[in-house]
Amino acid sequence: MCYHVGSPSKADLKVKLPEKQITYNQGEIFHASGFARPFLPVTLNSNADVVENARWKLLPFWIKTEDEAKKYANTLNAESESIFEKASYKSYIGKNRGLLYVTGFYEPHKVMGVKETENYFIYTPSHEIMTLGIVFSQFTDLDTGETYPTFSIITTPANPLLEEIHNEKKRMPLIIPEANREAWLFAEGKDEIQSLMVPYNGNLGSHEVYRVTGSRGEETNVKSIQDPI
Repeated sequence: MCYHVGSPSKADLKVKLPEKQITYNQGEIFHASGFARPFLPVTLNSNADVVENARWKLLPFWIKTEDEAKKYANTLNAESESIFEKASYKSYIGKNRGLLYVTGFYEPHKVMGVKETENYFIYTPSHEIMTLGIVFSQFTDLDTGETYPTFSIITTPANPLLEEIHNEKKRMPLIIPEANREAWLFAEGKDEIQSLMVPYNGNLGSHEVYRVTGSRGEETNVKSIQDPI
């Protein structure tokens, strides 16, 4: 499953997406852990001309406070095969979709007879910003009045590369190619949405990196974390 990503800076987003208004305002994040519930750059179909902040971990409408949010089930990822049936997502997938901008993502690799997994960083061969498909909901904390979008990364069965790397779960994030971004944001109906939730068939680069599994990102958010080992 996809619990760890790298995230581009506002400056890089402005260069790569000159047609968008960039309200996201962070520097590059070399390792973000979903378990820390970070704010990351997204474009939502409700505001498609903007790159804005959204917080990782979708909070459905019945979650009312930050205390409840902390205790709620793991919704960092949403499986494409069951997303129209699962209670946390079924109210949102038909109308609330978006794109998460990443520089790459980290996945574990199980080695026979070794307790701890190896980790690999996966990216485009040209190291371009890539977009992952997300489902989102708006969360309002009734204790503070704060409102912001929250999201889950959608996952699919692994393609051949990720079958080899993520060799236990054999899953991968839903990568939305540039040519399909508009289609993903504005797809209508279950059949059209499902037709876009497929394993990525383009080229990807990968290499083993320092292990980030288990880290919440505090000590691993350094440029060298993406270096090959």
